[in-house]
Amino acid sequence: MRKIVFTLVLAMLSALFVAIPAVQAGEANAAHLYLVEKNPADWTTVPGGAWGKMRYRPEAKFFDFVFNGHKLDKRENYTLIYYPDPWPGTGLICLGQGMADDRGNVHIMGKIATGDLPAAYDENSTIPEPGAKLWLVSSADVDCREGLTKMVGWNPTEYLFEKNLITYEAEAK
Repeated sequence: MRKIVFTLVLAMLSALFVAIPAVQAGEANAAHLYLVEKNPADWTTVPGGAWGKMRYRPEAKFFDFVFNGHKLDKRENYTLIYYPDPWPGTGLICLGQGMADDRGNVHIMGKIATGDLPAAYDENSTIPEPGAKLWLVSSADVDCREGLTKMVGWNPTEYLFEKNLITYEAEAK
């Protein structure tokens, strides 16, 4: 009888381990955000337009991310930003910068202290489902100097906008 019970327990444990999906190290807490080209007349996604994908950790000591953009203007400088409402986004956070290559691709990555997103001063922190806006903008349209961070130009046909708002919680460690 003990042999049968042991065999059944072993079979159940084996089935449990097979049912648990494998997760690569560091991927367990990953989230993704898509940025897309939008038509500023109605804010719909431009079919076949420029786009990008960001991988980030929604809870960590630092905002740790990797962003890859595609179909962008070649050899254009871009800045990935957190944009707090209202205009001109005073207090925005410049997350990173990069130049699109000859194929229109840009790679930006970083690990910076942002505090919680959305920030308390962002109008999007008080809406029913609060969230932060992340955009990829022309570097010429944003001032990233410390203490002066804000939008200084508006050329939305050259930007990528978030498909969804995100939240990020800065863990104290």
